[in-house]
Amino acid sequence: MRLCEKIAFTMEKLKYPIGRFKKPATIDQATIQTWINNIETFPVELEALTKNLSTEQLNLRYRPGGWTVKQVVHHCADSHINSIIRFKLALTEDHPTIRPYFEDRWAELPDSLDDNIEDAMTIIQGVHRKWVKLLKTLSPEQLDRTFVHPEYGKVYNLKENIGIYAWHGKHHLGHIRLALKAEL
Repeated sequence: MRLCEKIAFTMEKLKYPIGRFKKPATIDQATIQTWINNIETFPVELEALTKNLSTEQLNLRYRPGGWTVKQVVHHCADSHINSIIRFKLALTEDHPTIRPYFEDRWAELPDSLDDNIEDAMTIIQGVHRKWVKLLKTLSPEQLDRTFVHPEYGKVYNLKENIGIYAWHGKHHLGHIRLALKAEL
């Protein structure tokens, strides 16, 4: 492997520590249940990783140019609030177009730069409890409901989006682990 290929591979691994989301050819009930369980346990896993971190550790980056640990936590709160809203839009409207947001700009706002992540953790815990209650009640017909993401020009159904957010949580847990491992 040439040097430029090694660098590209390393940067990809730092950006996507668990790999990119891969939609399965078939999304069955067992897969959906696994994903819902991942969404349900995310706040507990995040709390375990971050509860005893120092200010210095909260300001570690998982890769050059990447977010700090605290920005990742604040981002998860923002992102998962947006996600539950997207689910509710798809459940109550026919094929809505959701509103994207500039997550990179949100990560630079004062609340996302705050060394105190307690409020973000409280949001994540509450949103996930509410979200999981909703997800566990969805019928097969509801899981097939869709929304349009204009940023990607793509139609998503809710069952696929459950998988994306199960992946999203694990993806960012991977980022935090990378940052903390790099500190050693």
